[in-house]
Amino acid sequence: MDDQIQGPILVGHLEDTEKATFYRKTYMHVAWAVLAFTFLEYIFIGFFEETVVSLINLMFANSFSWLIVLGLFWVGSSMADKLAHHESKQTQYMGLGLYVLLEAIIFLPLIYYAAYSSTGPEMLTQAVIITLCLFGGLTAVVFMTNKDFSFLKTGLVIASFIAIGLIVAGSLFGFNLGLWFSMAMVVFAGAAILYQTSKVKYEYTKDQYVGAALGIFAAVMLLFWYILQIFMSRD
Repeated sequence: MDDQIQGPILVGHLEDTEKATFYRKTYMHVAWAVLAFTFLEYIFIGFFEETVVSLINLMFANSFSWLIVLGLFWVGSSMADKLAHHESKQTQYMGLGLYVLLEAIIFLPLIYYAAYSSTGPEMLTQAVIITLCLFGGLTAVVFMTNKDFSFLKTGLVIASFIAIGLIVAGSLFGFNLGLWFSMAMVVFAGAAILYQTSKVKYEYTKDQYVGAALGIFAAVMLLFWYILQIFMSRD
């Protein structure tokens, strides 16, 4: 009985070679998700610009439209996350693919306006570089310190409800949340990266690298969103 393995083994308890394999698969899937997101944005804006403009106008038709879009995104992303943690590998990839598509759609207004602003590609490039540098630095903190950042979960949940409340209020009453909100959300996204990276080390099993990749990808895209918002506020 003592020799029998009770349930799946968490990554933190695997051999070093198995851990390395899990990490490699996870971050490879994050990279593929980022590339797929970039490809979709290029296709949408480069070849379906009129449809994109119509979709953007629909998103911001009135004060409730963006809230509906955000609500649908939340429902869809919750479904994608659930699929990405399914036992079936095919279902996991469906979940990750769905989430990448949702991110590509929700980012369309921001990417479109950024691309056609006065600084254009330069601003997008700078936002990407800063996002990658922050992501790399925060990831290194988790892996080099071996600190468990799971304690951030409660704070992230509370902060997310506050942020949602402010976003809803801003949409309903027509006020701009401003630069300070974007800066606070960059800090929030950084904490989310620390938490998700810590989960990769301690809370997943060796077959859950697709779900782990989705969690990290989501945090990185949140960081990119608000860094780009800060750059656009300066334009």
